[in-house]
Amino acid sequence: MAESTVTQDYLKAVWAACEWGGAGASITGLARRMEVAASTASENVARLVDEGLLIHEPYKAVTLSEEGRRRAMAIVRRHRLLETYLVTRLGFEWDEVHVEAEELEHAVSDRLLERLDTVLGRPLRDPHGDPIPTAEGDLVVPELVPVESLRVGAQGLVGRIKDDSQTLRHLARAGIALDTRVELIERGTMAPAEPEGKRRRASAVRRLDEGAVPAVVPDGTVWILA
Repeated sequence: MAESTVTQDYLKAVWAACEWGGAGASITGLARRMEVAASTASENVARLVDEGLLIHEPYKAVTLSEEGRRRAMAIVRRHRLLETYLVTRLGFEWDEVHVEAEELEHAVSDRLLERLDTVLGRPLRDPHGDPIPTAEGDLVVPELVPVESLRVGAQGLVGRIKDDSQTLRHLARAGIALDTRVELIERGTMAPAEPEGKRRRASAVRRLDEGAVPAVVPDGTVWILA
């Protein structure tokens, strides 16, 4: 039986909560991400636990079983290859591909995915710096440090950027992308207000070019190659 879209979305959400050293997903967090009631998220988690794809004990985070991890990596691979193709071959901006890839990842065939991988030269990361699992399930994870952990005046190559539309657009206006060498010029400032009015602690970075425009990015959104 084909894996349902709902199952794939939950597996990918739990993967995201664990990928960069996270302890796992909460029921509340899954409900928010899926835009459903907490009771619905709890029911789906229980179903996937019964199917052997998730692990969840009372009062603990939701994590992936070995089989759940294998399946999650497969859908993450689809998503990130599609994002890469949309940016590098179809001219989409890096802040607009997430939604498109969300729609396409459930429909693309394994044969088409393999062709995309070949055409793209078997990339190891997507446009935001997140690693792309190989067809064999291997993952090359770079060593990264948060830009806000650097001392003011320190420089480094951008290795990963959180897939956050506002941050991506702000960095693009400043000419900053993956592998751009930047300098940390300020820590502890405040990021521009988000649509809901919230403001977050942030850091300011800029390219090394003369006259480069600084970009103020929320902490926890930009990482530098270690």
